[in-house]
Amino acid sequence: MLVATVVGSGIMAENLAGGNVAVALLGNTIATGAILVVLIAMLGPISGAHFNPAVSLVFVVLGELPGGVLGIYVVAQVVGGVAGTITAHAMFDLPLVQASEHARHGMSQFLSEVVASFGLIATILGCRRFRADIIPVAVALYVVAGYWFTASTCFANPAVAIARSLTNTFSGIRPIDVPWFILAEIVGALLAAGLWHWLLKPGSQAQSESASARTLHKSIRATSATKRDRNRPVRR
Repeated sequence: MLVATVVGSGIMAENLAGGNVAVALLGNTIATGAILVVLIAMLGPISGAHFNPAVSLVFVVLGELPGGVLGIYVVAQVVGGVAGTITAHAMFDLPLVQASEHARHGMSQFLSEVVASFGLIATILGCRRFRADIIPVAVALYVVAGYWFTASTCFANPAVAIARSLTNTFSGIRPIDVPWFILAEIVGALLAAGLWHWLLKPGSQAQSESASARTLHKSIRATSATKRDRNRPVRR
């Protein structure tokens, strides 16, 4: 569903934008952000919403996902992504599998994907630690922003990069450029994992401030509850 949305909305946006690339990218961006909120909210309670091999790798590195299942997850993610591309092509009556000719190469693109993946993983780990309830919205907003502030339009997902190499439409990427994107995404993800592991290690300043913040919030809630009880009219 994620890749079908990315590719399908890219095709629709390109068809309707009349050659205006900014408008086409905006349409592609909105659809991608919207489906991310839905998918994470829907699949988070079932599987943790693991549709990104870089995310799964980070959770293996952090010891929160068994290493033995990583390969199974990656296969599912890639197969699902390819199925999404094929589905999008079928809906728009295009050849089901294409070789993309959309060049995305060079150090600027590599750096963009490092930054994109770093920010995505930081968003997930930070919100998971402090505000787990807003992860679907936070991830979607980060990707929406990433579409516009990174030169690569924020792939940040190796499975998506592979799937998008099979479409010669607005959202495509040349197969020859995919390995560099995957490498950059893994580098960015591991850098973010290392940073957050350091920030949240026992005894760190962030950990102490987090505990203090939780205590403060509990205190505020308790005080509010007491005031409500105090102001509640007495029934006779």
